[in-house]
Amino acid sequence: MRSLTLLALLLPALAGAAIWPDTLGAYHRTATSAPALTDRELWNEFGLKDSEAATYENRKDKFTATVYRLQDTTGSLAAFDWQRPGAATPSDLANLAAETPTTVLLVHGNYLFSFQGYKPTAAELMPVLDALRDVDSTRLPNLLGFFPSQGLVANSERYVIGPAGLAKFDPGIPPSVAAFHLGAEAQIGVFGSPKGNMTLALFDYPTPQIAMQKASDFQKLAGAMAKRSGPMVAVVLSPPDPDAAERLLAQVRYEAQITLDERVLKPNDNPGIMLINIFVLTGILLVFCIIAGLFAGGFRAFWLHGRKGRDADPMILLHLEEFPPAE
Repeated sequence: MRSLTLLALLLPALAGAAIWPDTLGAYHRTATSAPALTDRELWNEFGLKDSEAATYENRKDKFTATVYRLQDTTGSLAAFDWQRPGAATPSDLANLAAETPTTVLLVHGNYLFSFQGYKPTAAELMPVLDALRDVDSTRLPNLLGFFPSQGLVANSERYVIGPAGLAKFDPGIPPSVAAFHLGAEAQIGVFGSPKGNMTLALFDYPTPQIAMQKASDFQKLAGAMAKRSGPMVAVVLSPPDPDAAERLLAQVRYEAQITLDERVLKPNDNPGIMLINIFVLTGILLVFCIIAGLFAGGFRAFWLHGRKGRDADPMILLHLEEFPPAE
C-alpha cells in the first residue's frame, strides 16, 4: 500500500520529465533546476505551467538555458515582450525571436526559451522543439497588426492580459477602467516625440459597443486622450506633447477583416464538364458495341466456314402461311 502511495506521488514528477536533453550541440548538460521567478503574480497572469533551467558545459565554456511553458500563445507573447532585452535585435530562429551578442529569446507555441551565454543554431534547436508536449498552435492576437509602428521605441512593446501587467507597464490606468473581466487585452508601447516620450495603450474589446462605453470611461481619467476605432480604444495619459499624441492616436485605424466560408467548386461540380463526360461515355459505349458486334459476327462466320456452311443452330421458321385466316 505504501509503494502505491509513493508511486502516485511520483506520477506528476514523471509526467513533467526534463525538457532539456543531455547534449545540445557540443555541450553536455551538467545540472537542472527550477529557475528563480520574480514577479510571480505576473507569471501567474501569463498562465505559467512549469519551467526548467539547465546548465551546459563544454570544457571551459558554459551557458544556461531556461524554458517556460505558458497556458497559450498569448501568454508566451506577453512573457516574450516582458523578458526581451532593450538592446535586442530580431533573430531568424523563430517568427518571434530576439537576440543580443550573447543571448537568445524565442517563442515556440506556448513555450518561451531563453539562452544566456550561447546562441544555438536552428539544427541544434530542432530536436528540443520536436520533443515538446502540449504545444499550443493558436495564432497570435489580431491586436498586434493594428498597433502603430511610427515613432515606436524599439523593444518597448508590452502585451497586457490582466491587472498585474497593467499595474507594471502602465500604472496610471486603473484596472477597473480597463475592465479585463469583459475580455479586454492590450498592447502597450512607448513612442518618442520632440518634447519627450509618451505611452500608448491600445485596448481590444469583444464588441464595438463595449469599446464605445469604455472610451467614455477612459476620457474621464485625468490628462487622458482617448480614441475609439471599432472594438479598440487607444489611450495616452498626460502626454508631454498633445499634438504629437493626437497624431499618434490618428494612426490607430481598425479595419474589419471578413472571412467567408465558401464551398470550393470541384471539377465534378461544373455542369459543362459533366455534359462532356456524358458524351465521352456515350461514344465509348458505341465503339464498344460496334467492336463487340463485329467480333460476334466474325466469329460466327468463321464457325460456319469451318462447318462448311452447316449451321448448328438453324433459324426457326413458323410457316404462318399454312394457317387459314380467321373469319
